[in-house]
Amino acid sequence: MPKNLLEQLREVTVVVADTGDIQAIEKFTPRDATTNPSLITAAAQMPEYQDIVDQTLLKAKKDAGAKASQADIVSLAFDRLAVSFGLKILQIIPGRVSTEVDARLSYDTEATVAKARDLIAQYKAAGISKERVLIKIAATWEGIKAAEILEKEGIHCNLTLLFGLHQAIACAEAGVTLISPFVGRILDWYKKETGRDSYPSAEDPGVLSVTTIYNYYKKFGYKTEVMGASFRNIGEIIELAGCDLLTISPGLLTELQNTVAELPRKLDPSKVAGLSIEKISIDKATFDKMHAADRMASEKLAEGIDGFTKALITLEQLLAERLARLEGENLVTA
Repeated sequence: MPKNLLEQLREVTVVVADTGDIQAIEKFTPRDATTNPSLITAAAQMPEYQDIVDQTLLKAKKDAGAKASQADIVSLAFDRLAVSFGLKILQIIPGRVSTEVDARLSYDTEATVAKARDLIAQYKAAGISKERVLIKIAATWEGIKAAEILEKEGIHCNLTLLFGLHQAIACAEAGVTLISPFVGRILDWYKKETGRDSYPSAEDPGVLSVTTIYNYYKKFGYKTEVMGASFRNIGEIIELAGCDLLTISPGLLTELQNTVAELPRKLDPSKVAGLSIEKISIDKATFDKMHAADRMASEKLAEGIDGFTKALITLEQLLAERLARLEGENLVTA
């Protein structure tokens, strides 16, 4: 019986579910899963997850103490909610879950390190080894330096919002476990910049970017894994078959599962030895220079941090409203 595209993809690439929806994860049984504030916000509004949200809020209120403000309780609850969803996901998948550091800390190395340690401590308290958690950090210079510190402590990191080769090289040199280059957001930028409606998948700027990073890593023997992310269509996924990992939304996973066709491997470490690639060493000055010269990477990184920050604020507002309702219900039933 012919295999569908998802079955064939799994033979050459680790498939990761890009969702906070536990039911979708149960359906597709990926090895790993990744979430972000936008995904958790969406999941937190689904009726089937209200118990998780309510329990997290009430526990945060209790632990914060009688004198804690609503803002303090909500801030505590946000981190715990991310971990609560992570714990639920880890009951389903055999591998790792990515849990994101507050995007508002993206340019603060010390605060990022502290927040990452706290998240890992929460997982440890719940009986989860740090080997099963990836701390997700924006690939700013400060974020990469934070990841370098954390990796030396055995805390593994997933560097996200990655758009340029300079970010990827800096991550590899810092010993980061995994990077998430954003394929679809790169395509979005080029479509807007050029006025084009579409690109053939093989010429998709996001696909080309990930291919360049993958080949660079394999050429120079870096252990950092490449996980393509933020896909707009299955054509991008097909062109990146063979990438170390790909994190894919439930909608595109369904499309891959429902499509029967041949899936040739496009990325292959055995084919990079003969490629002529210049090795670049990245320090902060070089990073800043390359980042400034790459307008797409500069704009999309800033935009991504801003987007995740707005999603955090939205989630905090939702939690505050839910907490107020719970407190009102408790007063009525007291």
